[in-house]
Amino acid sequence: MAHSSASAGDSPPPSSPDTTQTQPPASEKLTCSGKARKRLDLSPTKLKPEKKEWDERCLRMEAFQLVWSGIDSTIKDVLRNMNARVFNDIHSWVRDSFNTNTIKPFPPPSPIVTHQLFTALLLTKNMEFVDDFLTFQELGLFLKSHGCHVANLSSFDFSPKNGIAGCLTSLLRQFLMRTFDAADMSILASWYSQQGNYGSPVVVIINDMERCCGPVLSDFILMLSEWIVKIPVILIMGVATTLDAPSNILPSNVLKKLRPCKFTLGSPAERMDAVVEAALVRQCSGFAVGQKVAIFLRNYFLNQDGTLTSFFRALKIACVQHFSTEPLSFMLGQLLAKEDSKGFQSEKVVKGASEILLHARDQMAEQTDIPIAHCLTELKRLQMVWSSIVLCLYEAGKCGKIQLLDLFCEALDPDFYTSLASDNPTGIGESLATSLSSDRCMLEQDLSFQKGQTICQVVRKVRDLPAALLCQLLKSWEVLTVDVPEIHDKVKELQALLKFEGGSCKLDFTSISRYFMRPIECIQCHEIVCFRNVEKLQSALIGDSRKRIQVDLLEFHKILRCSCCSRSGNIPLSSMPDTSIVYILAQEHGDLINLHDWFQSFKTIASQPRRKGECMLKQSPLPKRRKEVNESENKSEASIQARFCRAITELQITGLIRMPSKKRRDSVQRVAFGL
Repeated sequence: MAHSSASAGDSPPPSSPDTTQTQPPASEKLTCSGKARKRLDLSPTKLKPEKKEWDERCLRMEAFQLVWSGIDSTIKDVLRNMNARVFNDIHSWVRDSFNTNTIKPFPPPSPIVTHQLFTALLLTKNMEFVDDFLTFQELGLFLKSHGCHVANLSSFDFSPKNGIAGCLTSLLRQFLMRTFDAADMSILASWYSQQGNYGSPVVVIINDMERCCGPVLSDFILMLSEWIVKIPVILIMGVATTLDAPSNILPSNVLKKLRPCKFTLGSPAERMDAVVEAALVRQCSGFAVGQKVAIFLRNYFLNQDGTLTSFFRALKIACVQHFSTEPLSFMLGQLLAKEDSKGFQSEKVVKGASEILLHARDQMAEQTDIPIAHCLTELKRLQMVWSSIVLCLYEAGKCGKIQLLDLFCEALDPDFYTSLASDNPTGIGESLATSLSSDRCMLEQDLSFQKGQTICQVVRKVRDLPAALLCQLLKSWEVLTVDVPEIHDKVKELQALLKFEGGSCKLDFTSISRYFMRPIECIQCHEIVCFRNVEKLQSALIGDSRKRIQVDLLEFHKILRCSCCSRSGNIPLSSMPDTSIVYILAQEHGDLINLHDWFQSFKTIASQPRRKGECMLKQSPLPKRRKEVNESENKSEASIQARFCRAITELQITGLIRMPSKKRRDSVQRVAFGL
């Protein structure tokens, strides 16, 4: 693929940790010095290709911003919609509790007999609170929009160091919008008695009670129960594990002060399936991932204790990597933006893609006669067809608790699709059709290997469904495929056949398996929208940070785009960064490096005079001039020593060397060896 280049003053496109390993083009290496830049500016033949490459980089950046903003907004909308029902239930409960707990007019004429706090236990089913932070923030905003006074407290407010004073300070700061030297509940009570405040419930949300200090949380609950007469506080506490967690943290006298009510959020697996359906299966932004990348994302999600935040981060890095490394990725904006939308023009984008295809050095160079616009249209259509089939299979597998993420990974497998569409009688496609159209179950025998287990499990369930459930399933398929005429007509035929045969219909998946389940990697021009380089993604997320530091120190010229240093190889020059010079010199030593020898080697390189300076010194024989030269040499030696100390300190901070010990004060120890 063609490489992109830009001038030093331009802002780069979305980059990733691994993009620094890409060799810059020769035209970029000539633009390091100011004089070379002036000569290039005078040449219109050189300026024109550079401008084209920069236009391409700008288009890729705009396409990335458009694509990721669509993915990000879709994910937030999906999670917000999943929580909407629970939020409405909590708001109704808060209102009912407030009406029960208060006696109007305020203040109450007689004290309330019970001092119990209405407490909502919100089960999050998450081991990590990072996913629930945004959920509790949105819950607080939702209750505020419905007229409640809300304060959000985290587990850090219930630390043993601050005690109950930290909780009160946070409450007063959120309710009264100011900080008090001496926090006291009487201040909050006087605030609530003011006109316009006492008519609304006071809600205190604790994100994760299991991370709070037990004694501090107990004292806080006892204090609120004592002031329940003047401040009708309602508690909402997040619980990550089980609903009996309060009994394991709080003593019995505190539990008696609570009147609990249980609410449950969607599990991480349910939220993940909803996100995968909206962002990847339905492809709201057109961006897609290959099968290996999808498997890596699934394993990364599971290995991170099911945290959605880690999955979103990995997906964003994959999107950044795609637009940073794929020259044709800017065409993805054409699938989202209309012709007159800002930042994209159809003719300009198509023309740029055609020029790249003409100079590409891969298989697409042989297919330059195919219109780009037709490729984009066909690519989008086939993606919609594939998405509809996956959603139909997921709908059929819901009764068997099939995870969409597992089904998604299998449906992306090109090998499985090739076997599924094969005409070979022993292939999966033939065995799948045979198992559905005959009474004998040959599917288990033909599919003894791992590939396609989830899909074949769904197919078996569809085959064994009774007529009534099969009719309901076909109705749901009719809704899912309404935008895909090819599959919608097939579903209509199956419904008519089921009605005609009175429930004894035997489905035929042969045509679906051979055409409709074509994954993105089997479609022409999939490089435009599909990211497949799982090695780059893995390196960016999990990669060896120490190895990355060593590579950057040795190949710094690729980052700085310096032409003079790139020609020197591993020979240290005075123009190199001090840290790189020191690290290159350290390669000549073993486990221990003598500081004096190390400094002398660094001094020899750092004090190398320029040729112009040498000529000027030879032409100044005056004694006064010689004295000035000696003073400058003394100053330069002190500055060189300071530069050396700073360089080895940076190596120590990065973990590449260990500073001198008491036994060997004149030597440092190397920690990292080789790559």
